[in-house]
Amino acid sequence: MKFIEIPLSGAYIIEIEPAFDERGFFARTFCKNEFKNKGLNPNIAQQSISYNKRKGTIRGMHYQNAPYQEVKIVSCIKGEIFDVIVDLRKDSPTYCQWFSILLSDENYKMLYIPKWFAHGFQTLKDDTIVLYQMSEFYYSEYQRGVRWDDPAFKIKWPFPPSVISERDKGYPLYGA
Repeated sequence: MKFIEIPLSGAYIIEIEPAFDERGFFARTFCKNEFKNKGLNPNIAQQSISYNKRKGTIRGMHYQNAPYQEVKIVSCIKGEIFDVIVDLRKDSPTYCQWFSILLSDENYKMLYIPKWFAHGFQTLKDDTIVLYQMSEFYYSEYQRGVRWDDPAFKIKWPFPPSVISERDKGYPLYGA
C-alpha cells in the first residue's frame, strides 16, 4: 500500500499495489503493521456500508464527539463518489479547510480520515456502495455533524443534491 499525504495534516490517500496475473489482480487493502509504521491508528472496531440509490445523493458531514472520536478509512466499492473531509481540529493550521477526492470501484483508492474530521460524500453514479472502517464503536448520542453547505467551509460540490436526509439538512451552521 502507498500512503500519500494530503494538505490536511494526518489524512492520507491510500493506494493499493496490485499484483496482476491471468485471473486479474490481488492487493492488500489493510495491514495493521503498515498503519502502525506510518504512525496511523491501526484499530478497526467496526465496518459498515452505505448503499446509495441515486446519483447526486449527499451523506454528511458526520463525525463522532469525544470521548468516542473515530478514525475512518473510506472506500467506494461500487460506483463513484466525491468524498470530502473537513478539519475540525481547532489547534490545526488547516482548521475549517476541506479536501476532496474521487473514490471509485475503478481507482481502488481509500481515504484515511483522522479524529476530529467531518466526513461526507456525494454520489456521482446511481447504485453506489461506500465501505467504512472505523476505529471506534458507534454511539448515537455522540454522533454529530456540520452542514454540507455551511458557508464556513465553502465546499464546492459537483452539483446540487438529488437526495439528502432531513438530519443532514438540519445540522446547525458550524460555530452557530
